[in-house]
Amino acid sequence: MIPERLALLRREMEIRGIDVYIVPTADDHQSEYVGEHFKARKYITGFTGSAGTAVVTRSRAGLWTDGRYFLQAERQLAGSGVELFRMGEEGVPALEEFLEAELPEGGVLGFNGRVVSAKAGRGYLALAEKKHGRVRAEEDLVGLIWADRPPLPDKKAFLLDERYAGRSRADKLAALRAEMAELGAGAHLLTSLYDIAWLLNIRGGDIAYVPVVLSYLLITPSECRWFVRDEALTDEVRAAVRADGVEILPYEDIFGAVAALKDGPVLLDERMCSHRLCSLLEQNGCRILRKPNPTERMKAIKNEVELENTRRAQLKDAAALCRFICWVQKNVGRFPITEITASDRLTEFRREQEGFLDLSFSTICSYADHASVIHYSATPETDVPLRPEGMLLVDSGGHYLEGTTDITRTFALGPVTDEMKRYFTMVARSHLDLAMARFLYGCSGLNLDVIARLPFWEQGLDYKHGTGHGVGYLLNVHEGPNGFRWRTSPDRSEGSVLEEGMITTDEPGFYVDGEFGIRTENELLCRRGEKNGFGQFMYFENITFVPIDRSLLLPELLTAAERDYLNAYHAAVREKVAPLLPTEEERAWLFEATEPV
Repeated sequence: MIPERLALLRREMEIRGIDVYIVPTADDHQSEYVGEHFKARKYITGFTGSAGTAVVTRSRAGLWTDGRYFLQAERQLAGSGVELFRMGEEGVPALEEFLEAELPEGGVLGFNGRVVSAKAGRGYLALAEKKHGRVRAEEDLVGLIWADRPPLPDKKAFLLDERYAGRSRADKLAALRAEMAELGAGAHLLTSLYDIAWLLNIRGGDIAYVPVVLSYLLITPSECRWFVRDEALTDEVRAAVRADGVEILPYEDIFGAVAALKDGPVLLDERMCSHRLCSLLEQNGCRILRKPNPTERMKAIKNEVELENTRRAQLKDAAALCRFICWVQKNVGRFPITEITASDRLTEFRREQEGFLDLSFSTICSYADHASVIHYSATPETDVPLRPEGMLLVDSGGHYLEGTTDITRTFALGPVTDEMKRYFTMVARSHLDLAMARFLYGCSGLNLDVIARLPFWEQGLDYKHGTGHGVGYLLNVHEGPNGFRWRTSPDRSEGSVLEEGMITTDEPGFYVDGEFGIRTENELLCRRGEKNGFGQFMYFENITFVPIDRSLLLPELLTAAERDYLNAYHAAVREKVAPLLPTEEERAWLFEATEPV
């Protein structure tokens, strides 16, 4: 199937004189997760992971993805004719290096300019010019050969009431215009679906697990134009946004509106804005302010209403998780349970919680060796039964009206090896050490990531993913600019200061290929602590409340501080979650799970 699709794509390339064609994982808005209509990279390679870029030449095809997906990509690309390029690995050429080597002198580099960011497009233009070639970005060649391409979604948008959002639409628009004035922007082109949803206090269903609406905003000091598909709107949504001075226009009209812009400078985030839109502005001679969207930081710093709501959502989610872990551990071996049926049962527990809307991502429920695949997703072909032995890793989350959750627990289903316990304890130490961090204001995730990795690095070990990411409020479960990473990337903002009100996950892990995987994840709320002669100190409030499996710990490997923190944490879990569990059996399980270490 994939070789045939590659052949069809190469035929279209040959017709247009394109030597190298790039297919990213993106929609028209550079969303992290994309709707089925936009999964061109999956269609042309067969790789289903959420991150990766495909490159097709006349004779080769390659896929670049990160360490979370190495094992998955290796399996899915087998026999497809697509080579796997493991990003960041020694001896593996970076995407740009490969493009430069494969693009012939005077050649043509092609891509769909609607789904390539302005920043990436600028880099591709420079690369083509270096080879005395040119770029063709007008057409979606994958779309030309994709006969049964899924249509655009038809879900309806809905309003997020101020009792959940914490701020009015008018207040947010005023704050954004103040930021624009400070930057000297005459207009702001906002293309990020997360930022638009946050700014307008609307949510939708245009991407699975991400409650956003396909749309654009064009904002000036006196106007706000919302370009959105009519089928996504209800009369209630139309009336509400118009009452705050928002003009509604057809989705595709954004290109004409941008082409007609004469006033500037135009503020845009070139990581999120498409190459095509940015090119229209450049053709106009508009001056462009290439800056992060001000709304990115504004929405990352949760207001007090959002924080109180989030704490409530976390407790609801904790009750669902505790019920689930109790159910699995009590019933494994008694009747058939598989990865998929376990995952479905967890969803049922969540659906019983008031205010639950959807999962925040597809649940990762991975047993035994499957957990060594960092972002494993069970399918009917890979689904396996759970047995009363070994460990189960479950990474999951939910969207509630009160906020978004993301939690990972690895827990025993029966006897485990000493090696598993040793590594589980190492992951727990890493997790606890970061949660306990005290740091001066001005630190970023780049400064703190080493705290989590020290228990690994001291033993010459590591894990191939970031330690944590920001979490949206009923938005994308992965939200910038905050995060914990040691490796910088031009497309991320690891250097962003950790501000009070930011929520970031703490999720170290360890994976032994073909044997097992371990990850422990909570959400941490950044708080302002003591201020003294040395400066303003900050700390983290733990807002996730589910036990960490004590049976997998080797207590003698924990420091006294780690033991004290874990015991205090488990005492808080018991106090907060026990009243939310409906059965005596579940409460008894929780009391045992939270006994002091």
